[in-house]
This record gives sequence, C-alpha cells and structure tokens, in this order.
Amino acid sequence: MKSLMIQGTTSSSGKSLLCTGLARIFSNKGIDVFPFKSQNMSSKFVLLDNGDKMATAQYIQAIAARIKPSVYMNPILLVPKANDASFVYYLGKEDRKYKAVDYFKQKEFYKKKIIDLYKEISNSHDLILIEGAGSPAEINLNQNDFVNSGMAEIANSNVLIVTDIDRGGSFAHLYGTYMLLGESAKKKS
Repeated sequence: MKSLMIQGTTSSSGKSLLCTGLARIFSNKGIDVFPFKSQNMSSKFVLLDNGDKMATAQYIQAIAARIKPSVYMNPILLVPKANDASFVYYLGKEDRKYKAVDYFKQKEFYKKKIIDLYKEISNSHDLILIEGAGSPAEINLNQNDFVNSGMAEIANSNVLIVTDIDRGGSFAHLYGTYMLLGESAKKKS
C-alpha cells in the first residue's frame, strides 16, 4: 500500500482527527508516513520558520507522524477573506486572491501542479496518508477535482469514508455519499 485516502460525508466529519491518529499509528510501526491534503480551506494556519503558511491540521499530522512539517503536505491553502473570495497560497507563499468563480476557472492549472507534486512526494515515502476535503459527493465540484475522488485517482489510492454519528443520519450520509460517487470512485471506497 503506497497511499491511503480518508474522505468524509461532510465537512467536520472527523477526517483530520482520523488522519492524525493514523499518522501516529503508522509511525509507531516504523512506517515513513507523509500526511497530505492537496487543498485546505481554513483560516487556521501555522507560520513556519521561513514564513511559509500551512494548514494547522497538516502541521499537527506531521508532528503525529514524527516528521518535519512541510508545505508539500498542504500545497494549496485557501484562506477565506470574504464570502466569495480567498487568498490562495501555493507551497506556503501567497499566489493571489481569487473570487470563488475565478478560482474554479483555475482548477485545471492547479490540478496539473498537484499531479506533478504528488509524483515527487510519493517516491520519497513509504505511505502517503491523504485527507480529502468536505465530501466527495459534492458533485458540483467534480470537474478538475484534485481534492477528493480526483485525488484518489491521481494517487491510485484506496479510500475510507468517515462520518460523524453524533449529527444524526450518519447511515444516510454514508449511503448517499457512496451512491453519488462515480463508478471508479466506488471501486476505491
């Protein structure tokens, strides 16, 4: 197994926490595990010693994996600045501010960058532990996806789907998510 991806039925379903726990478990077994989330939208970030920004979740996952935090773990960080705009950081450095509609027009460009970056990191570690974002069932976001099912395709990764049972309807969330996946994504889940 070269990669394992964790996806969720919703935002805040437990993906980050599960990835953190798995990173420590794999590290305890002597596996060189590299946490990875191609794109994270968050106002919670860490400034590294060189001034680069990365999402707090991947920073904590790196600590759990007992490796030095790197912007390669979270190559695209979207920091919301308005209801319809975010600052985009690529490899820790501010790329530009986009309105949501303009960012979606750039997804193919960023997807190519993620594909190249993933090839680079996957050759350097025993296991890439990939965290999805939101839900893979957000079918309005599937075009040029490099965060959920698209990322699983890029990495040729098996996928575990998690849900938060405390919110109620967790079995419906799981079933609905699975049923909205494309056929190739269903085979990986």
